[in-house]
Amino acid sequence: MQRKGMANLPIHGGHAPRWLWTRMVKLSKAISEVILEEYGQKEFLERISNPYWFQSFSCVIGFDWHSSGTTTTTCGALRAALNEQDHGIVVLGGKGKNSLKTPTQLEKKGEYFNFKDKQIENLIKSSRLTAKIDNSCIQDTYTLYQHNFFLTEKGKWAVVQQGMNLDEKYARRYHWMSDEFDEFIKEPHTAISCDKKEQNTLNMVSKESIEVQKISLDLINDNPEHLRKYFRAKDPNQTSLMDFYKREDNDFTNIKYQESFTMPAHHPIYEMDMSNREFEVLKNAYEIQPEKYEDLIMLRGIGPKKIRALALISDIIYGQKASWKDPVKYSFAHGGKDGFPYPVDKETYDHSIETIKESLYQAKLDDNEKLSAVKRLNKYMN
Repeated sequence: MQRKGMANLPIHGGHAPRWLWTRMVKLSKAISEVILEEYGQKEFLERISNPYWFQSFSCVIGFDWHSSGTTTTTCGALRAALNEQDHGIVVLGGKGKNSLKTPTQLEKKGEYFNFKDKQIENLIKSSRLTAKIDNSCIQDTYTLYQHNFFLTEKGKWAVVQQGMNLDEKYARRYHWMSDEFDEFIKEPHTAISCDKKEQNTLNMVSKESIEVQKISLDLINDNPEHLRKYFRAKDPNQTSLMDFYKREDNDFTNIKYQESFTMPAHHPIYEMDMSNREFEVLKNAYEIQPEKYEDLIMLRGIGPKKIRALALISDIIYGQKASWKDPVKYSFAHGGKDGFPYPVDKETYDHSIETIKESLYQAKLDDNEKLSAVKRLNKYMN
């Protein structure tokens, strides 16, 4: 079963009304408490990391099924509902500036949970790596603006973060879970769901890009000065053939057809133009000598442009290509009513319904709110 992924969501403005928000917090708390009590913290993280369950959960607590605000509001409701004392789990970070508070929050909560300094350090690194990978290593035109970090008292975690395509005004959601991958830089998303693929998406955490990761690291550690010939200074003027015609008097008015041009052995590569100041970042990386690719991408100043440039040079020099396929997949939780991409799996569908209904019936709610929740569930599931 596919557990994690992405979802494309249109931008909706405004806020959830107060009367709805208070109920969302109460219902999300009740459902979460049943899951934690019956199945444990690991199962709760697995469900949060499952984009289908996450989307269904937002519907049950009363939010728009297709809005980008689903992520903000659902994670916000869970942040308000869960706490370290009663549940042994907290939701850190958030939207915009709040996302930048995650490292500091991890330090405080790590101390509360009595984690060792090294464990707290690794959690902060995990938070930063998940953001850096989805923002820079997967170049899919979506820029992160939201980062939610779910942390348990046992040190397990899940991340739900969201990026924005400013041109199309659509958002894409990324799900992570600590127990679901072996390496940050090797297929960390075990399943990605989306109904749209972007063209020419660089995916540096694909299995197909592992060799390019190694070459990128070698290019930096071997002294990036030799890479200057592959870059040119930023220039708004397009290069023309006249740039390669050698004539001492610089008079190009009487060029004859039989005269020749001398082309350079090396030439600039598009989307790799870099100023001297930007090139200094590569020199600083060389001085540090990063041991692993994840260490390289975490260095200050190593962003999408430089990651992309190193991938292109790997192709030009060594013929080693990175993955340029968008890692999203066309996925359905239970199939489609028209049989596409496959007929509805009724048994799995019914099991999903009963599992959530069981949680709702056991939830600590009064009868009216419980009934309303089940009615909403039936509306979306039938």
